Amino acid sequence: MFMAAEISILICEDQTLMRQGLRTILELEPGMKVIGEAADGEEAVKRYQELHAEHHEPDIILMDIEMPHMNGVQATAALIKSSPEAHIIILTTFDYEDYVFDAIKAGAMGYLLKDVPATELMATIHKVHAGEPFIQPKIANKLLIEFGRQGRSPKAPSTLRTSPEEELSPREIEILKLLAEGASNRKIAERLVLAEGTVKNHVSNILSKLQLENRTQAAHLARERKLL
Repeated sequence: MFMAAEISILICEDQTLMRQGLRTILELEPGMKVIGEAADGEEAVKRYQELHAEHHEPDIILMDIEMPHMNGVQATAALIKSSPEAHIIILTTFDYEDYVFDAIKAGAMGYLLKDVPATELMATIHKVHAGEPFIQPKIANKLLIEFGRQGRSPKAPSTLRTSPEEELSPREIEILKLLAEGASNRKIAERLVLAEGTVKNHVSNILSKLQLENRTQAAHLARERKLL
């Protein structure tokens, strides 16, 4: 009886618990094998190159977007440039349109949110392994609506939001950290000895610079990028 070859997988995720959880789930699935892990984008590129040199390059790369040193979109672009055959699935907390645009532009073949059931993750791995691109339906619908509303095209990978430290002033970073702690404009004003109107202006600038819609997204982004 013919047995299909195992699908080999490289996990690129900076959160240790998430990375270990993915490994456990994947290794319980018949026909799948984790052959490497990376904790940031630079390590992901290096680990892939090492496996490639050993003729054990992974069939699938699961790539987080928000990682230190080199983010997932930058790592995806670097991997696709050196190895166009790489099959990369973005697995992330974010469904922001720009993240999806940038990931696809960089060469990712799949895009899933981390809250998907294990069965959907496995199905996506099989689809992408077979050469079929896949974006989670609710994300794809959001993209179509956004394209129709704004008529805009995907941005280049270089336009992905860089780290807040690179985009925001020291004062704005202070305020972003307090936002992530759940502080109101009034509480922030009291903590930093500022007028409440000044804080409101800073928050507006933060949202504009980071291309976010509201303070909840800003707080989430600050926590994801470990600014606390």
